[in-house]
Amino acid sequence: MLLSPVISSPFFWLLLACVLVQGFYAAYFFWSFARRAPEPLASAPGPDTEPVSIVVCARNELENLRRLLPLLLEQDYPPGFEIILIDDRSADDTYLYAQQLVQYYAPRLRLVTISSTPEGFAPKKYALTLGIKATRYQRLLFTDADCIPATNQWLRLMQRGFANYGRQPADLVVGYSAYTEAPGFLNQLIRYETLVTAAQYLSFAWRGWPYMGVGRNLAYTRGCFTATKGFASHIRQLSGDDDLLVQDAVRQGQRVAVVADPSAHTLSEPAPTWGGWWHQKRRHLSAGRAYRLADRLRIGIFMTANGLFYGSAIALVFSPNNWVPLAVVCTLRTLFVGGVYARLSRRLHQPVTVGLLPVLDAVYFFQYLALGVSLFLNRTLRWK
Repeated sequence: MLLSPVISSPFFWLLLACVLVQGFYAAYFFWSFARRAPEPLASAPGPDTEPVSIVVCARNELENLRRLLPLLLEQDYPPGFEIILIDDRSADDTYLYAQQLVQYYAPRLRLVTISSTPEGFAPKKYALTLGIKATRYQRLLFTDADCIPATNQWLRLMQRGFANYGRQPADLVVGYSAYTEAPGFLNQLIRYETLVTAAQYLSFAWRGWPYMGVGRNLAYTRGCFTATKGFASHIRQLSGDDDLLVQDAVRQGQRVAVVADPSAHTLSEPAPTWGGWWHQKRRHLSAGRAYRLADRLRIGIFMTANGLFYGSAIALVFSPNNWVPLAVVCTLRTLFVGGVYARLSRRLHQPVTVGLLPVLDAVYFFQYLALGVSLFLNRTLRWK
């Protein structure tokens, strides 16, 4: 008896291979990470002994700073902390507002003002370098001006990550930064994309293969920054003040820990327009070319398997007659992968609409392909 046209098609076997690859990533990395042991509560005894420098870089972020700085000053952290606010060439009233706060909260709050950037240097990396030089403490915690900490325990829990590596303290701690909920499909897509990205970099780091972090919620020591020679290897590249620094840190043998407790998250307002989000994603993805080969392969296999899955499925839709095997494989894959992402979203407190997961997944990987083509054809980027 001859096999049906679908089963005999090479596209079916390609589809099946892609599903097996996706299943491995979902089970070994994402599901295992989602079901790992809970992190200690903020109220539990912990290694809260080291003072911390919180570093925030801002350019024309006056309204966001009015919301962020009071929340940072209210962090519950008895060992003490300082806030280094970097005013990077702002044209609004950021400087005046910061000066008013400094009068009341010095020396806890200090201001570093950047009036110009050397030609060819990435503005944010240059500003962060000067801000880090101004810090007093060994442990540094970073967030962006358009973020807020999820709770007043954010600082305490993120710094505990330095002690959660094992027998030796960590040098770098990667955290999770979520986006707030809002009406509309774009918001759903942005939050889904954030969840999938976090599933990769958090679970890979947890398995011992760290490759990136997000500057909205990232901590490292001054020793780690010195070991990587700061941003020297990519100071002229616009993006990468977070993920390329992690890349350099791993190359130098720095130890990376993960903190993903919801109380240790930061929250950001997502881009309100498709154009704003597209520009943001182009800037973020452009750093991937400088990743280590092993990291590019690990991420590339995952993304390629997902892309080829949809390409094969589309090709098989136009194959003659028997669609039953195609429907069975696609349904099983969707149920399993969707279940894993739903479980991970609950663990990270990043809600997703379960019924929309198949649509969000397809749109996400097609837009990822479009972003890749866009970066290949036009590599021009700009900072704010």
